[in-house]
Amino acid sequence: MIGFITTDDLKKKIDSKEDFALVEVLGPETFAEFHLPGAVNVPVDDTFEEHIQKVVPDKNKSVVVYCRDIECHASAKATRRMEALGYTTLFEYHQGKDGWKAKGMPVER
Repeated sequence: MIGFITTDDLKKKIDSKEDFALVEVLGPETFAEFHLPGAVNVPVDDTFEEHIQKVVPDKNKSVVVYCRDIECHASAKATRRMEALGYTTLFEYHQGKDGWKAKGMPVER
């Protein structure tokens, strides 16, 4: 199942220290600029399937995937690829890192 998550709901998940994986699927240079608190970087490239299974070995764990902004389609590609691997609880955060930052939410560098 692939669902969508709002900025407010994602902020609640982070603030309540809920057990979930937060994955940015852009390249390492972009991740290094800034990222959402607690996010891990698994770029959507030829090694995505291998890396995501190392970073998130539990396929029943809730995973939130994001990329740059609402125009970016990397998160949609990543969630489809994860669904094909058998991940069961996937959420796309459409606003992405730019939307998160624009709402004044905290970021890490």
